[in-house]
Amino acid sequence: MKLNNLILASMLTLISFSSAAKVNDLMQEVKISAASQEADIKNNQIIFNGPVEVTQGSIKIKADELRAFSKENSTGRILVATGNPATYSQVMEDGRPASASAKEIRYELSTRTLTLIGDATLEQEGSQVTGNQIRYNIEQQQLIAESTGNDRVITIIQPENYQEEIDSGNEQQPEKQEKQ
Repeated sequence: MKLNNLILASMLTLISFSSAAKVNDLMQEVKISAASQEADIKNNQIIFNGPVEVTQGSIKIKADELRAFSKENSTGRILVATGNPATYSQVMEDGRPASASAKEIRYELSTRTLTLIGDATLEQEGSQVTGNQIRYNIEQQQLIAESTGNDRVITIIQPENYQEEIDSGNEQQPEKQEKQ
């Protein structure tokens, strides 16, 4: 029981993706750079053709295609990036990066929710969560990872001193054996 609590606490610490996210990121404008774009004004949708890059503060989304739209009778904007894979990255307050990738990345600006669909991976400081779908509410710091069929959600947690060893260059190297 104690080990389960320790693992859960470690996961929550490592995966609190925006617990140390730059505070100003979500208050910045969203800038979309693309090779071309098409507007479907009637359906309130814009399609950006790639390569596409979305930036909001230190947040970056890269994709082959991006659809930006609002739900009917709603002011909340939604960005849906697709690629092989589409990627998401953000610099944390301490300067360390966090990243994600999936075949589809859905970013709902009004709810500050990031949904990764298809070969989804979320990584920070060497630790990662993979699954078929990962949903992360940035504001509430809630993460749900799911897989379907025989696939499993996989979580890899690095030891507490992992980043310290990487930063100091003391990563342990296997000893070379001399030939006799």
